[in-house]
Amino acid sequence: MTRLAILAISLAFVGCANTTDPSTYSVGSVGQVNRSVPGTIISARPVTINTNTGTGGSVGGVAGAVAGSSIGGGTRANALGAVGGAVAGALVGSAIEQNGARQPGMEYVVSTSNGTLLTVTQGSEPRFQENDKVIILYGNPARVIRDPRT
Repeated sequence: MTRLAILAISLAFVGCANTTDPSTYSVGSVGQVNRSVPGTIISARPVTINTNTGTGGSVGGVAGAVAGSSIGGGTRANALGAVGGAVAGALVGSAIEQNGARQPGMEYVVSTSNGTLLTVTQGSEPRFQENDKVIILYGNPARVIRDPRT
């Protein structure tokens, strides 16, 4: 049963992985029209993106409860095992998620062609520098891409 709990936690984390890659689109974004505005990077700085969703503790708790409930020979022992397993699983699941929930990113401040300042945070690739000509793609998430006209 313990192997099953570990497999469940691992699969849950794989399914919950967030991407900050501006070249990756969700299926819901396909076919959507987004407003695009040209601009110039006026500031670029590295940041850390925390992708922690909080599901690690929940999934770990459930998996721990399932694994812990098989401990003991009676109903009371099974119940105590489930409670102990849930607590331990939640702590382990939360720690595992926290450990893998940070990734490098970039914060860009862009001056648009009409003088508006916009800030977009995204993954660290592709990397832009001050004075690079870019296009801001409005949407959820917004994206900064290289201006192909330059």
